[in-house]
Amino acid sequence: MKKPFERILIANRGEIAVRVIRACKELEIESVTICSEVDKHALHTQLADKAICIGSNDLTDSYLNMDKIINTALEMKAEAIHPGYGFLAENDEFAALCEKNGVKFIGPTSSAIRKFGNKNEARKMLKAGGVPIVPGTKDKLRDFDEAKRVADYIGYPVMIKASAGGGGRGIKIASSETELADAFHAAQLESKSAFGNDELFMEKYLKGIRHIEFQILADEQGNIIHLGERDCSVQRRHQKLLEEAPSPAMTEELRKQAGETATRAAEVAGYTNAGTVEFLFAGEDFYFLEMNTRIQVEHPITEAITGIDLVKEQIHIAAGEPLRYSQADIKIHGHAIECRINSEDPYANFIPCPGQVTYYYAPGGNGVRVDSAMRSGYTIPPFYDSLIAKLIVWGENRQEAIIRMKRALDEYVIDGVTTTIPFHRELLDHERFVNGEISTDFVENEFVFSGRPYDDEFKEVAIISAVLSTYLNQNKVSGYPLNENYLPSSWKLMGRVTEFPDKNALQKSRLVGKSQSIWSLMRNYRTYARRKP
Repeated sequence: MKKPFERILIANRGEIAVRVIRACKELEIESVTICSEVDKHALHTQLADKAICIGSNDLTDSYLNMDKIINTALEMKAEAIHPGYGFLAENDEFAALCEKNGVKFIGPTSSAIRKFGNKNEARKMLKAGGVPIVPGTKDKLRDFDEAKRVADYIGYPVMIKASAGGGGRGIKIASSETELADAFHAAQLESKSAFGNDELFMEKYLKGIRHIEFQILADEQGNIIHLGERDCSVQRRHQKLLEEAPSPAMTEELRKQAGETATRAAEVAGYTNAGTVEFLFAGEDFYFLEMNTRIQVEHPITEAITGIDLVKEQIHIAAGEPLRYSQADIKIHGHAIECRINSEDPYANFIPCPGQVTYYYAPGGNGVRVDSAMRSGYTIPPFYDSLIAKLIVWGENRQEAIIRMKRALDEYVIDGVTTTIPFHRELLDHERFVNGEISTDFVENEFVFSGRPYDDEFKEVAIISAVLSTYLNQNKVSGYPLNENYLPSSWKLMGRVTEFPDKNALQKSRLVGKSQSIWSLMRNYRTYARRKP
């Protein structure tokens, strides 16, 4: 059988790069991966057939450098580029650059990415195509006065969103007119900072809703199918924490109706390859939220219940092959759950926890899958996303899947850094989760993680660690001794500003010695975090 491609370049890192490399190996396709300086010895560079270091730890010099990536693909004679998720995966300019240079972008066309990239334009396009849309603005908000008029018309609470947004950024909620001004300007600033675009639109904020998405596949011959839904309602600050498939709230009739709407959304935009249509569900009513024009972090749970390898299908479609499945072929079997394991501290408001993994043991057994790039001795760098692993389980039914996930979490050992494993373990025992009665505001409003109380000593260490973690990410510092030249007097962290009287304030803390390294300090902090009350 003819291979879809001879050689593919993977323009990503971490677990998704490893995932794509494995798919390439099973298709007997040669894989080439890129990396930054800090990632030279990362797992994806060890598993790929070839690995090319293209730049420093600065994202703009490596994983976001379009010219370097394209030039590397051309030099290595790669016929296609798989962007994974994040970085350049939904960048229409990068997809267009691939098209211009004759390198196949494994994803939708640049035109389709552009159509869905601007959330406001996507809303207008799909509304015209008969896809239900959350009540809100038809065009971008021109100014605050217009925002106030729209809010008065559709009624509070409202959600202000970045037109170019994604990943939960650029979203603010206002419950009254007094909150609207702050929400509008905060969303505008965040959108400009994160996406280089301060255009905003407004939607009615729906309370007590579910976030349910449909996986679609579309080939270049015009065939489109959906592979059922994933329930992503367990969120914190609009970031997904746990996903499951199918949704415990879904009926066969509702699945058919929403699935057909998802394929219609793809058809309206002339979409090809894998994509995810996200909806907000309020009872049996549902509304289009956005289209993710890439493979999703949570794609393994769809693979678990359908038996279809989505990354392989992406590659086949990109090679011009017709879909190998019809809608009638798609059958849902059993139940799957995915927990996102982040190097974050759930005991201290989920601050990032980079550092060295001193011991790593992944769970196994029937129905358990781990997608990760971790290993013992690996140092998690502070420059990238905190997602370090995805723990996926499958069961004959939802109850078995929950029990299996708890067993797998209990087996999972990641020493040296603090992770979100304890948070997930406790979440799975919550009555509302067990009963499937989840909404997007559940974690923030009802679930209380019973982590270590904040005594004064703990708070001091937590603040110092959070400050240093933020600084590491912002200034690309790694392992330097503490020095007043590296420590500004104020830090903005998670919406709060922590003020210090002078640059030497951290040095004066009884918990910080002048000779301690940043990594040592953070390890001390994690020791405090793990103490039992």
